Parts: sequence; structure tokens; C-alpha cells
Amino acid sequence: MKLNSYLMFNGNCEAAFKFYEQCLGGKMTMMMTHKEAPSAENVSPEWQDKIMHACLELDDRLLMGSDCPPGYFETPQGFYVQISVPQIAEAERLFHALAENGKVNGKVKMAIAQTFWSSRFGMLIDQFGTPWMINCEQTI
Repeated sequence: MKLNSYLMFNGNCEAAFKFYEQCLGGKMTMMMTHKEAPSAENVSPEWQDKIMHACLELDDRLLMGSDCPPGYFETPQGFYVQISVPQIAEAERLFHALAENGKVNGKVKMAIAQTFWSSRFGMLIDQFGTPWMINCEQTI
């Protein structure tokens, strides 16, 4: 079994996934708009260019997402997308890249720092509203 994250966006999925590809690395394996889907005729003209499905392959995991239909978007709460990396420098790079242009109201929930369980750990909400935890697996 593999557990992957699927993120929902309020119309900015394409920008988010282009940013995640640049920031996290990996390979974009799908970015389909509604107008490219077989059901395109059932979608309003203003929604045709929104993302029906995006998939970013990161090693053996997938980060997937789409734009929510109008009226269905809910602000993410009660979860974080967690990334574990083996090196302190990579943990700090990821944290600062994801925090760039983050939400004004508390983008950094916990600054990246050494903790009793990790060489580096931090929590933030990125510019697209996605909550992230960054953890360095390196032992203290």
C-alpha cells in the first residue's frame, strides 16, 4: 500500500504545482485541464482552463491535486503534508522555499529548528494555503 496526498485548490492548482515541481523537484506526470477531458462539454467556459487533475512524481510517492469546482473549496485544516529529508541543508532549503510568499496570517507556524526528536523540524502554510511539515531524519 502507498499513501499519497491529494490537494484541492481554489482555482490556483496550476500555479501551485508548477511551484511545487520547481521547489520539491520530481517530475510532473500529468496536468490536465477540464477542456482536455472527455467531459469538457459539461464544464462552464470560465472553468475550462482550471485543472481537473495534476500529478507530481516524487521518488516513489505522488503529490496530486485539482481545482475544486466553484462553491466546493474548503480551506485546508487539521492536517499537514509532511516531508522527511536526510540532510539538514535540504530541510532548511525546502522550508524556506515553501515559506516564500506564504500566507500573511502566520505562514510560519513553527520556525525550522533543532528539536528533541529531529535535527530540523518546521511547520508552515505556503502561498497556496497548503500546510507543510519539514523534518530532517538525521540523528542529533
